[in-house]
This record gives sequence, structure tokens and C-alpha cells, in this order.
Amino acid sequence: MKKISKFLAIGLIVILSATHFQTQACTSFLITRGASAEGTTMITYAADAHWIYGELYFRPAATHPPGTMYEVRHWHHGRPMGQIRQAARTFQVVGNMNEHGLAISETTYGGRDELNGQHIIDRGGTAILDYGNLIYITLQRARNAREAIRIIHELTTEYGYATSGESFSIMDPNEVWHMELISMGVENPVVRNRRNGIVWVAKLIPDGYISGHANHARITTFPEAPARPGRTPRVITCRNINMLETTPSIEIVYAHDVIQYARDIGIFTGTHAQFSFSDVYAPLDFGAARFCESRVWAGFRRANRALMEPYEKYARGEDLTTRMPLFIKPDRPLTLADVKAMMRCHFDGTSMCMVQDGDIGAGPWGKPYRPRPMRWRVLEGDTVGQEFVHERAISTQQTAFSFVAQGRPQQPVLVGGQPNPLRGILWFGVDATSTTVWVPMYAGINEIPLHFRVGNGSKVEFSETSAFWLMNLVSNFAWLRWRDMIVDIRRVQQQLEEGFRQRVAENDRNWANITDHALLVRNATRFSAEQSQTMFDTWTQLQRYLLIKFVDGNIARETIINENAPFPNDREFQVFPYGVQIQSPPLHPRFPDWFYQETVNQIGERIKWINH
Repeated sequence: MKKISKFLAIGLIVILSATHFQTQACTSFLITRGASAEGTTMITYAADAHWIYGELYFRPAATHPPGTMYEVRHWHHGRPMGQIRQAARTFQVVGNMNEHGLAISETTYGGRDELNGQHIIDRGGTAILDYGNLIYITLQRARNAREAIRIIHELTTEYGYATSGESFSIMDPNEVWHMELISMGVENPVVRNRRNGIVWVAKLIPDGYISGHANHARITTFPEAPARPGRTPRVITCRNINMLETTPSIEIVYAHDVIQYARDIGIFTGTHAQFSFSDVYAPLDFGAARFCESRVWAGFRRANRALMEPYEKYARGEDLTTRMPLFIKPDRPLTLADVKAMMRCHFDGTSMCMVQDGDIGAGPWGKPYRPRPMRWRVLEGDTVGQEFVHERAISTQQTAFSFVAQGRPQQPVLVGGQPNPLRGILWFGVDATSTTVWVPMYAGINEIPLHFRVGNGSKVEFSETSAFWLMNLVSNFAWLRWRDMIVDIRRVQQQLEEGFRQRVAENDRNWANITDHALLVRNATRFSAEQSQTMFDTWTQLQRYLLIKFVDGNIARETIINENAPFPNDREFQVFPYGVQIQSPPLHPRFPDWFYQETVNQIGERIKWINH
């Protein structure tokens, strides 16, 4: 067996891929009403970036006089990008969901480098909208998913697109759409003579199905739109985009030149029937499969294991010829808890599981996270020249914030003539999805709770009242003894989230007859703040509990008082029975046998017991 000491001593080489190693790598799943046990639409999101701080953004509704301009600053670094005309009215947005229950999430797939809109900025061009601004400006202007698609097309056509390829999840309480887009770039001379904007395709996910994307484009082929759409078309191009909002039969819409543009710049020569958006604009390779498509596969597998088993070699990057479908039918209606579990996956139960015995990266206590880089090689020995990977699971340590957005068609559209503040819920959390708690934030709240509020701490400023820093205190401590600590974390996590779900159901019953919009907004705002405080107080207690239980590598003995009681009243630490708070002798669990054997293999001669 190779010496680990040599492996560690010689270091690693970082190998970067422009297409698949994005500064922000995310995961999103899309759930239609018919695939949901509650009859709701859902989209998920994890903002997985090492530099982003976990906080909940808020944009109040407003009206603007004619001629008002809006200054766009780059979503990542704040650079002024230019000005666009402001809409006469903008809607309230809580995180990634607006007051109408419209939600948008994304994952960056990058795509062909010559089509990266960032190059327009680098060369002094005039493209204004990056993906982040495109999402949040759209949320301020659109009432539903179809209107959002039209606005995205219009904004990028008029103002240009300044970042790389994106997949968007677009959801309202009735429909879920999967949209993929990429800039028209600047490297090819034909660009100067063409419109300023994006090429794109958007597909409605059929009711009863789910979809997903994770930093690789997934839309492949699509039918050709008829030259004359008629009254009930299924497919249209952007030339007829005004039909999209008034024609329910439309299921697919695409940029009219999405194929011709690829021909013009020399990256495609075939027919419409042969054209695949993903293969042309973001060619698949090993990294795209192993780091990106594997996450979609893992999430899909939790929804329909039998259906996804044949795609494991594809997910591992070993067979790129058998691509997964864009959407699948789950083997059961998915509950909110099921969807949350998809976002907490570490490839559990698969060949890519990150906590398998013998995996040195997981350590003796089964930590499911790995440091970067994800692609590496050793510098000497028998494996010189061979590259290796760390798996990239859905749940990862660098998540800033995440959510499950839930559109609730059972709720009235309007209350008192205004958007119903209860029609959408953003189940919001910060830090890694495996250890976070998703707290219900109604889309109609008019104030963000303190613990999630923008400005309460930052990535370079600790705050005692920040949920982001509290969650990180717990999760980073759990790395020391993951296999044991995660049991307690999940126990408390599930208690909190199930309690939140039950209280939301109680609200639905208790507030059903309220017709005063202002009262309902006050109720929703107070409720979301109270649940945020409950989460924060409970997690503070959990942090202290874990420190006591696992201090110095020990495990304190406990007595279960009432398994059904809420934490921390369900158990107590054992002490000597003499009226003093002296702890009973703690447990000292061994390392697993495989780890002892590996230790012997490495340094056995140095640490061998000698009998004299």
C-alpha cells in the first residue's frame, strides 16, 4: 500500500477547467404540482460559493416616475455596469421569491469560453446585465413564470448579457420551467452584425415530473416551431413570445436564431433535428459528468432509484453516451421533507459515497467534505501523470445560503385586492445544506428577521446574532467527529423543521378567513421572525450541548428522559448520584479498525509496542 505520508508531503497540483470549475457552483431541482405530495410547485437552490455570505435579500415594492433609471452593479464584485430604464412598478422580493409566488434559481454551466459575456466587459463593451441582476430585476417585474421568460429575453436583447452560460429554474404556484441561456459572445466577427443578447431555450416541465441542473447545460434536442404558430401551438420562437402568456398550450420557446447562430460561428453544421443545445454550447466531458451531472443523478435517484440505476456509469463520467433525461417521473409523490433530503445528499448509498470505510479523505469519523481542489494529482511515485478527483456532492461545505421555494396554488391569488402574502414560502437556510435548518419565510413578509438580515455580519465580520456564523460554529465543530455528531444535529434539525411545517399548516387553517391584507402581512412577518428566533435559540443550545458531549474527543454518557420531548428536554447528561454535578466517566470510542490498520501500514514500526 502506498505511503500516505509521501502522498501528503509532495503536495497537489491544482488543475482548473474554465467550463466546470465556476466561482459559484450550485444545484437546483424543479418539482411540479403533480409530483408533489402537497400539490405545490417547488424549486431548490444552494449558493455554493466560498466567498458569499449567507443572508436573506429584501427588495420592497415601489413605484417609479417616468424616466427613472436603475443603476446596475455587478452581482459579484459591485462594479458599475451601466443604467437601465426602471419599471413603473416593481414588486417586493424576499430572497429569490417575489410577492406573487414567482421564484427563480440558477446554476452556472459556463459553456464555450468564446461566448462568455464577461469578455464583453473585459474588452470595454457595453453589456450591462450579469446573471444575478438578471434574476432579481426579473423578479421585481414579472408576475409568473411565462412573463419572467419574456422579460429575461427582452432585458438581455436590449441591454446585453455580461456573464457565462446559465441554467434557470423558474417557478410560479402553477408551473415550473427549465431555461438555459448563453451570451452571443465577442470572439467571432459575426457577432458585431447581430443582435446584442443571448441564445436560449426554455421548456415547461410536464406536470407529475421533476427536473434538475447542477452546473452543466441539460437541454438537448427540441421540436422546431411552425412558421405560423396557429391558435394552440406547442412550440414557438421568441418572434412570437407575446403569445407565451396567453397561450397555455405552449410548452417550449426558444430564441429564433439559437441554431443559426451556432452555424454562423462554425460550431454546428447539422439540421434542427440534430441540434442539441447542451452538446453545441456546452460540450459534455468527464468533469461535467462527474462533478455536475452526478449531482442531478443523485437527486433523481432519491426520487426514483430503479429508474436511475442504469445511469450510474454516466454520472461517474465513465460512459458519456447514455445521457440522463431532462426530467423524470418520481416513484411516489414527493413531500417537502423528500425534497429537502435531495439537497442534503452526499452520494449516500452509491459508489461515490463520500463516507465509505477506507476513504482516507473522510477520515476515521466519516466526514463527507473535501478541501479544494477537486481535481488533483501527486507529484511523484507510481501515479505521476494520473489525475484524481474529490467527489462534488449536492451538500457541500461552502454553501452560503440555500432554499426550497414553494408555490402554493391552494392559496387565493389575492387578499384584499393585493397579492396574497401566503401564496409563496421560501424555506430558507444558511451554511451547508446537510446541517442547516430551513425556516419558513413567507413571500409577503415586509421585514427580514434579524438573524438573516443583510448587514448582520459578513464573510469578514463575525456577528453573535448571525445565523450564518452560528450554523458554521456547529457544522465546523461537527467535522471533528462527524459520524457521531451528525446524529444529534439531524435529530434537532428534524424536530425544528417538522415543527415549522405543522405551524404553517395551522396558519393555513387559522388565517383562512382573513381578508385584511395588512393584517395578513403583519401575521406572516411576525410568524417568520418567531420561527427564525426559535431556530437561533435552539441551535445556540445545540452548539453548547455538542461541546459538552464531545469535548476532548470523548462522548459524554446520557440518559434519555423522553424520546418524544423537544430538544433539549429529551435527555440529560449522566452524573454521579451524590448531589454534585460531577460527570459520569465518558466513553472513549476507538477509531474504526480500517483506520488502525492504515496507521500501522504507514508508521507501524515507529509506534510498535515492545515487551521486555
